[in-house]
Amino acid sequence: MSVRDPQPVDRQLPTEEARDLLALVREIAQREIAPRAAEEEDAGRFPREIFTLLSESGLLGLPYAAEYGGGDQPYEVYLQVLEELAAARLTVGLGVSVHTLASYALATHGAKRQQVEHLPAMLGGGLLGAYCLSEPSSGSDAASLRTKAVRDGDEWVIDGTKAWITHGGIADFYTVMARTGEDGPRGITAFLVPGDAPGLSGAAPEKKMGMKGSPTAQVHFDGVRVPDDRRIGEEGQGFSIALSALDSGRLGIAACAVGVAQAALDEAVRYATERRQFGRPVADFQGLRFMLADMATQIEAGRALYLAAARLRDAGRPFAKQAAMAKLHCTDTAMKVTTDAVQILGGYGYTADFPAERYMREAKVLQIVEGTNQIQRMVIARHVAGPEGR
Repeated sequence: MSVRDPQPVDRQLPTEEARDLLALVREIAQREIAPRAAEEEDAGRFPREIFTLLSESGLLGLPYAAEYGGGDQPYEVYLQVLEELAAARLTVGLGVSVHTLASYALATHGAKRQQVEHLPAMLGGGLLGAYCLSEPSSGSDAASLRTKAVRDGDEWVIDGTKAWITHGGIADFYTVMARTGEDGPRGITAFLVPGDAPGLSGAAPEKKMGMKGSPTAQVHFDGVRVPDDRRIGEEGQGFSIALSALDSGRLGIAACAVGVAQAALDEAVRYATERRQFGRPVADFQGLRFMLADMATQIEAGRALYLAAARLRDAGRPFAKQAAMAKLHCTDTAMKVTTDAVQILGGYGYTADFPAERYMREAKVLQIVEGTNQIQRMVIARHVAGPEGR
């Protein structure tokens, strides 16, 4: 068996424009992102300049309307961009996904005047967003959140703490879900809060096993005043906006997971075709060949699943069940594939000299963020078997 590099992903793209877009993304990923990924992750460095470059290249608002600075791209194209970025460095791919999630509420539920005023800077003006739903005592049970927004004339005063916030402390804007009424999901409202608002502060970033370059932190709101014209949607509509955003966001996580898995497979193939034992490449041994075959099959299945869900979304059809399935399958696949990649590299896979161990550490968080995979199974089961306790 001859030594060879892994074959590039064979993508089915709807237009020539989309093919050109993916070519641009690959160029940026290979030239600007991948070469520094390992060093910067090890140092815990957030690559803000990369996000500035992505914004200047029109890649931070791809699924949103061109009239506000977006790219007018279907989700099936946007997600494949995320996959390419995540394969180069998950901090970047996931960061773009979170920024897109943070922009969702205003782009889909904001008033026209709000969209005209804020979206161009959010989508193409170099700003970076964060999404604030989870709290220290409300993660999976998001409807029990305690952060409050109390009306004071034409303003709202926000007090509370959000937790596990990607880009916490460094974001330029935060989409914040806060309680404005009764307990439960009907008392929650969405707000667009500037990152430099007085009383808003980020705690020290969490010390994580992976994605060390992406800051994850608590965000504190201490009497933060927000004008009513930064309220998104109607009072009490915030939780439904949040759930709708998460359906789309889960597809972003699925695409990122496939990107990490693909990068791990590529590394495993590269090593297995170069490493020789007993006079031949280790990729000639059936045990490893079958592992590579299973890894490739699961990745291809995951890619097909997230794209099928994206096409439903693009067609305006319900896709919540398929989004949960894609998030579940793709992130479980990423965990399995990255673990197998470490195994294929043997002792080298366990060292930081090769990226396989980093992929494995990063894959784990994808089974947790934006709804744990146990929550995804609950969502899927409700679609399949109906609600619990009937």
